[in-house]
Amino acid sequence: MSDTTSFFGDLLGTIAERGRALLDLGRERRPAGAIKAASLVALCEQLLSGRGEASGVALASEILLAYGALKSAERIAFFEALLGTFGPDLARLDKAAAAYAAKPSAAAASELHRASEPRRQELIRRLNLAPGATARLVGMRADLLASLPRRRDLAEVDRDFTHLFASWFNRGFLVLRRIDWSTPANVLEKIIRYEAVHEIRDWNDLRARVDSPDRRCYAFFHPTLVDEPLIFVEVALMKDIPGAIAPVLAEKRAHLDPAKANVAVFYSISNTQTGLGGVSFGNFLIKQVVEEISRELPNLKTFVTLSPVPTFRGWLEAERAAEHSAVLTAEDRTALAALDAPGLAEDEARQAVLRPVLTALATHYFLIARSPKGRPLDPVARFHLGNGARLERIDPFGDLSAKGLKQAAGLMVNYRYITEDIEANHEAFFDKAQVVASPAVRRLLRAESQQKALVVGAAS
Repeated sequence: MSDTTSFFGDLLGTIAERGRALLDLGRERRPAGAIKAASLVALCEQLLSGRGEASGVALASEILLAYGALKSAERIAFFEALLGTFGPDLARLDKAAAAYAAKPSAAAASELHRASEPRRQELIRRLNLAPGATARLVGMRADLLASLPRRRDLAEVDRDFTHLFASWFNRGFLVLRRIDWSTPANVLEKIIRYEAVHEIRDWNDLRARVDSPDRRCYAFFHPTLVDEPLIFVEVALMKDIPGAIAPVLAEKRAHLDPAKANVAVFYSISNTQTGLGGVSFGNFLIKQVVEEISRELPNLKTFVTLSPVPTFRGWLEAERAAEHSAVLTAEDRTALAALDAPGLAEDEARQAVLRPVLTALATHYFLIARSPKGRPLDPVARFHLGNGARLERIDPFGDLSAKGLKQAAGLMVNYRYITEDIEANHEAFFDKAQVVASPAVRRLLRAESQQKALVVGAAS
């Protein structure tokens, strides 16, 4: 894959240089200031109107180079131009709509579809001709996403990026690669940098995760982003479903013979590219890794996660702050005071007091609590339930790290992937907003929550 990509990149670079000569851009690139003076928007118009391949590649390279030199406010102005100047051709759209209304036909519908497409979509396609353009465009969208909280009007531009990226990063283009100690160092360094769930402390920690006989790591790559993992998953091969992360991450643990493992545990999934947010790879990754590991180790029968619950503590504190919480009892409030003092990670007595309370509240949080859109509150839950997993087990104090206590009061959970149930669970979640949970989890619901569960189920 790397050799092919390198050849293609060299070819595009050659075409770009020839195009620069045709455009009289010279051997040396123009300073970014000169590009700005010539107007980035004007160059984009020139790129859209041109037909020559070589000149198009050169122009795309110049535009992306100039964009990279812009300051934050100037990038916002560029996105504003994409919104206002590079929308649909309204005259063509009006004409196509009138033609279809007067005489509907497949040809008229096709023209209406083409006319309704914003010009910026074709602009982004042409920008992608430049050498290394895909990575630059992913970075451009990361800039756009960062601006959206302040500029919601630019969401229309983001929809076009998302539409194109969903095609460019289609599962058919992704390549699954196992990451091990023989993987090139530049990729291993990125695994350390991009790990988003459980920090990799150093190279020794990384080696324990990817080079131990009972550990695996897999990543998706794209042909145009050489040696740049898009998403990766870390897997522990174990005898039993774990309820805590510390034993999984321990460097000086006894290694298990993979042939004696019964359980594959997905304990960390990290997306690496901010600019690909909303373009889902995780569901494909987990399913393909299950297939890959099953071929290698047919003795594995159980596939679970050990997952964080990043929004549980926030929900819990909001309920504690509410004067009349519909969830917390007076006894709950008294017990939860034990969360506030430092040293909880070492205080087993306080953990024992909190354990049944947190378990009951977490069960309510997953099975009853809903967002205004009727979805589970937790993003990790939405991800795994949407992929067809079921909520298998609740693990109070599964993560006693500072991060785990801050985000989830130490809570972790297991989601289980049962191959024959995945599609049915997926449909139940998306069609009925139903949280599929194991009988053991459902038995944890308090009596008052049982009634609310019936209401939630009926509303679904």
